[in-house]
Amino acid sequence: MTDLLQRFSSDAVPGHPNVTPRDAATLILLDCSGRSPKVLMGKRHHGHVFLPGKFVFPGGSVDPADRLMHPAGALDPRAQKKLMLQVRRPSVVKARALALAAVRETFEETGLLLGSKRDEAPAAPAGPWSAFAEAKVQPDLSSMHFIARAITPPRRARRYDTRFFTADISAIAHKIGGKVGPDAELVELVWVPLDGIKKEIELLAITEIVLQDLQKQIDAGFSHDLPVPFYRVMHGKRLREML
Repeated sequence: MTDLLQRFSSDAVPGHPNVTPRDAATLILLDCSGRSPKVLMGKRHHGHVFLPGKFVFPGGSVDPADRLMHPAGALDPRAQKKLMLQVRRPSVVKARALALAAVRETFEETGLLLGSKRDEAPAAPAGPWSAFAEAKVQPDLSSMHFIARAITPPRRARRYDTRFFTADISAIAHKIGGKVGPDAELVELVWVPLDGIKKEIELLAITEIVLQDLQKQIDAGFSHDLPVPFYRVMHGKRLREML
């Protein structure tokens, strides 16, 4: 873990201004139907300025519309409480928006809509959430787990305060094609065994760290009561705190 934390905190851009991290969220989809859990990862387009060609989880910045979408099921109160720790102006709305951002970004990058099927279209703000209304899918946060948080170290061109969530593939209610391909943000999707992922693809340090944490949480029973690791760098010191 020490070597991974060193990699996570390295490669600062000399002289680069210390920009404020943007709130972001990502989702690790889990397939636990086999002997070893598998996770869904996507390969980013080589033309992207940020992390070109890297394998990542679907995710991105929180959008104002994420505060306006109402889920069918709420986050577990224990996860909600942890999401509101060590943040400016904590609120239930902000915690919910972080989880909803992970669901929305997963749809935008993979075409997978997570939630519950409805007889009628749920109310949805304009933009990407309208696809949920058209498919009569309402996002459901009740089965999501909050498993990690990481802030991009200082002196980077882009900085994010990212919350990592997980959800089982049983949460997938609908799929829309055409979101993945040679001209899309993700050029391919792969399901990779959690216990052998390093043998198959090269991972970013923080990705490897979070996957190790995920495996530990699964081994410990995957309860919302388990502490959530929070990674950041302050005054040159690498920190791993528990929420």
